[in-house]
Amino acid sequence: MTTNALLDAVCASVETLAPHLLEVQRDIHAHPELSRGELRTTALVERRLREAGIAVTTLPVSGLVADLGAEQPAYRVALRADLDALPVSERTGLTWSSTTEGICHACGHDVHVAAVLGAGLALKEHEDGLRERGIGVRLLFQPAEEVIPGGAVDLIAAGALDGVDAVFAVHCDPTIDAGSVGLREGPITAAADRVTVHLNGRGGHTSRPHLTEDLTFALAKVVTELPAVLSRRLDPRTAFALVWGEVHAGQAANVIPPSGTAAGTLRMLDATAWTTIGPLLSEAVQHVVAPYAVMAVLEHVQGVPPVVNDVAAIDVLRQATEGSGMSAVGTPQSLGGEDFAWYLRRVPGAMARLGTRTPGGRTYDLHQGDLVVDETSVAHGARLLAGAVVAGVVKSSAERTVADR
Repeated sequence: MTTNALLDAVCASVETLAPHLLEVQRDIHAHPELSRGELRTTALVERRLREAGIAVTTLPVSGLVADLGAEQPAYRVALRADLDALPVSERTGLTWSSTTEGICHACGHDVHVAAVLGAGLALKEHEDGLRERGIGVRLLFQPAEEVIPGGAVDLIAAGALDGVDAVFAVHCDPTIDAGSVGLREGPITAAADRVTVHLNGRGGHTSRPHLTEDLTFALAKVVTELPAVLSRRLDPRTAFALVWGEVHAGQAANVIPPSGTAAGTLRMLDATAWTTIGPLLSEAVQHVVAPYAVMAVLEHVQGVPPVVNDVAAIDVLRQATEGSGMSAVGTPQSLGGEDFAWYLRRVPGAMARLGTRTPGGRTYDLHQGDLVVDETSVAHGARLLAGAVVAGVVKSSAERTVADR
């Protein structure tokens, strides 16, 4: 069987599996679980894989790794999905809406899981073809993408990338039409860190601010001035953004509180600046609060570096996109963070933007409770990822042939 024939056969298998995959996606969507608590989701995926005869290794709490194809492959491709949902209330009104109060799949991870599962099941049906070509496939169902540190760190520590030659993933993109795939060489996401500033001081009555250390005023200065200071101390080409999501201080309008906290995310496109930002951030915090005599403690938790797509891996995804009947479009670098970046620091690979907007329909936003995805995107994602396994071997085989000469 030629490579094109194998790709066509795998895509046909995905189409046959599509109703089943949609059932899985809806089930996961209706039963979301937060980071490192994805027990039901893990069990569901494990059951489907074992029923198909795919070898599974579960992680200690949640998540799993599965292998198929050649047992001692010349080339092994990993496909990654993330299992966790967000602490967001769903507002879609879908009949398969979240049944768990305050938690929903507002980032499309349910689609990612169903797509990787579908790719694995379709490839299993053509396992002989994979073995003939020396292809191994590893499915990574990862917990805790939405928190710091992400679950990618757990999988890497467990050996999930051992013997892996390339790794691929998709991420839902509601700004791209279903049936289209956003591809970008080089950085596609940003570095993302958690920043928390804790202030402590002598509180008092609001009628006598001069006799206190006016902590609320100082906290307001941190919120407004720390981003401003950094904008003049960092090279503008780093394209950083410090945005606050939580600000807490006080419980009464006429009381200056003794403590307060501001927490947010620091994001930047430049990976080099990301590795050196810590001392500057600490210095800037102390300078901002110095006039107010409060004590500041900075908590800076480094999160993830940018996802940097390998050029050759993007070529593979482009071949898979075209070979599976979809269209490739360009996509900009995002300030969003993704722990898939940690995999790409170990092995080459790429993340694609999977279009989830119904053509002509509404453009939704991620991390919002009203997110609705076009359901055809599940099969599109499965075809793309399965296609990357088949298309990727062509380039790898050619490279090995040249090296042998």
